[in-house]
Amino acid sequence: MTAHSRLTAGLDTALYFLRNACLFVASICLVVLIASFGWLVFGRYVLNATPTWVEQLSLLLVGYITFLGAAAGIHDDGHLGVTFLRDGFGPRFSSVLRSISDLAMTGFGLVMFTASTELVRFGWSSQLPMLNLPEGMRAIPAAICGLLAALFCGTRALRRMLGDRPATDAFILENI
Repeated sequence: MTAHSRLTAGLDTALYFLRNACLFVASICLVVLIASFGWLVFGRYVLNATPTWVEQLSLLLVGYITFLGAAAGIHDDGHLGVTFLRDGFGPRFSSVLRSISDLAMTGFGLVMFTASTELVRFGWSSQLPMLNLPEGMRAIPAAICGLLAALFCGTRALRRMLGDRPATDAFILENI
């Protein structure tokens, strides 16, 4: 295995790890969300005392689930896109359009990261009602998603420009 191959295999493994970390955290958040709604139903109908913090916690958790799941989808190139035009052309033109799309997503991810980081800073001094957590925690997953979108798409575009094909999950798992 050449040095270039080892480097790209290591990069693929690191990006795959980041993708799996996003899915793991999003999954934990989903379990907590379901458990908190179970507690809401139990408190409302059995204890006759509705826990008021569940709504705020669910709003926070849905942001983490959505943005971290979206980042993993971007890694897998499974995000929503209109591909009929791109796929209608030959493989060479299709590759150019994929690279343009990846570069556009890289720029969007960087803008999203920058704007979301500013939201985190702006909201850190105020508290979320009922939870006593900083308001800025709502924007953290958007910032992470933006950074990872830029990283995943930028890497994919760079590899395509260098003539490398983006690695598949099977290739990554073989080389871990």
